[in-house]
Amino acid sequence: MGDKIYSKAGGLPRVKLSHAPAGPNAFKRMIDTADRAEPGQLVAVYDKNGNPYGTAIYNPRSQITLRIVSRENPDEFSVEKFLDEKVSRAVSLRRGVLRLPERTDAYRLVHDYADGLPGLTADIYKDQIVLEFYSLGMYRLWPAIQAAFKKQFPEAVFHHRASAYTQEMEGFSIKPEAAASHKTRISENGVQFELDLKAGYKTGFFCDQRENRLYASSLAAGRRMLDICAYTGGFGVYAAKLGGASEVTCVELDPEASALSRRNANINRVSVDAVCADAFTYMRQMLEQKRRYGLVVLDPYKLVSSREEREKGIFKYRDFNRLALSLVEEGGVFVTCSCSGMVSMEEFSFILRGAASNTGRRVQILKKAGAGPDHPVAADYPEGEYLKCIFCRVF
Repeated sequence: MGDKIYSKAGGLPRVKLSHAPAGPNAFKRMIDTADRAEPGQLVAVYDKNGNPYGTAIYNPRSQITLRIVSRENPDEFSVEKFLDEKVSRAVSLRRGVLRLPERTDAYRLVHDYADGLPGLTADIYKDQIVLEFYSLGMYRLWPAIQAAFKKQFPEAVFHHRASAYTQEMEGFSIKPEAAASHKTRISENGVQFELDLKAGYKTGFFCDQRENRLYASSLAAGRRMLDICAYTGGFGVYAAKLGGASEVTCVELDPEASALSRRNANINRVSVDAVCADAFTYMRQMLEQKRRYGLVVLDPYKLVSSREEREKGIFKYRDFNRLALSLVEEGGVFVTCSCSGMVSMEEFSFILRGAASNTGRRVQILKKAGAGPDHPVAADYPEGEYLKCIFCRVF
């Protein structure tokens, strides 16, 4: 928490733009000059005419050189006030408007750009808050971020996470916490899940699929259900406990996640067949055995994470959907998902259409959905609308 981060704008390094960005990010080609600015610092930003433009997080080694956090005059900027206001507003949305604590104790508290804190997401699991960092600047601000959250959640315990890719690209390192695991149990819509805050993907659980899990369960009654890329069994356990599925199989390659899906089924006193296997191999085996399911959910990991991986990822989505569609019985339900922000809903719908054509199936789209409302999207940052979920009936 050095002076370089917390100075009033009068002491902040100055960055001058060559031209203004359309959204909240400025890339290297948009920067004219950067006076005394170091990676991870807050900087005062001015337009090409020298007029105040705002305050931003600066990192010249990142693809996103400036993440603009405020459009107010940088001379008036106070990071403590800024964080207090943003965190308070974000918590107010979840508590007062969405009233999430009435039906769950696990939800997203801060969603990146949409909550005015680019480079940060925060999820709460009971009294545990997991901060996931996507930028060096936000990571350097973690003491002030936690102080702002403490005003809203005095008893909170904090955990820090960032992917290895982010740490390498942004230039920081998060030291592993002392304990090997930290398990907690959460509840959403009456369904309980155990999660390990030190393991797994993202912050340990996928709160973004909450509403989609619930809707899918409403289509499960009496059906044999296959949950592909099940992670810790979210869709499958919902279908068994709330939906009345006659049989549930959860397929997941990660052995720890697969074991946890079995554990989550036991916690909810339902029966789930947790299969630890490669999804492609398993689906092909089921096709050879002529197995069919009344409800198939396909929720793979992020297949397109960069422009370089785009073509390969699109091919995988096509192959995944082609195989999964073939396993749906006549008149059955297919739920297909993508969490790749670089794949639009329009493009994902086109992938589904191609898979239907290749398999000779007729698909009725019942509903298209995204992440839950605790994952809002900023109007000037449509890339934040990353999750796509399409519910279909198949003939």
